[in-house]
Amino acid sequence: MKKKKEEELIKRCLKNDRRAQRELYERFGPLMKVVCKRYLFDQSLAEEVMNQGFYKVFKNLKNFRFEGSFEGWIRRIMVRECFTENAKKKKLFLICEDQEEKFLKQVPEVQQSHGVEYIMRLIEALPDGYRMVFNLYEIEGYNHAEISAQLGISESASRSQLARAKQLLRSKLNDLQGL
Repeated sequence: MKKKKEEELIKRCLKNDRRAQRELYERFGPLMKVVCKRYLFDQSLAEEVMNQGFYKVFKNLKNFRFEGSFEGWIRRIMVRECFTENAKKKKLFLICEDQEEKFLKQVPEVQQSHGVEYIMRLIEALPDGYRMVFNLYEIEGYNHAEISAQLGISESASRSQLARAKQLLRSKLNDLQGL
């Protein structure tokens, strides 16, 4: 969406134009659903949290300053909503060896090129804590200090979980290449 058109759409939303709000939701909804699914690991919960996130987007739209990426602004709201949901469920981010074994067995051993969808399936199959740290660091671009603050873990735990996530992914990809 061109910057000028995006700005116009936001201004219409600020005037409570329902068509503009629907257009904004339809424009960014599919992408934000993917973001939420990366952190919540459940399709229906991801949709529910995405909708809660859009409620906050519309409620706080007046705070958007037209500086930087609007998509990035929405994404940060969605990620925070996902963290809040995970905190409610008191998900643990410490990983034990049996979860790693489960990961190594969970992803089907299919012979195919390692396309984006396949890699995403591998990431989705990672143990919860590894997946959260991997997504935040590698996909969202957070640093270990920010991840530490968001997840309530130490920076060294964040680094360790990222390293283990990468090791598991490499192991799975190497297994598949050996087929």
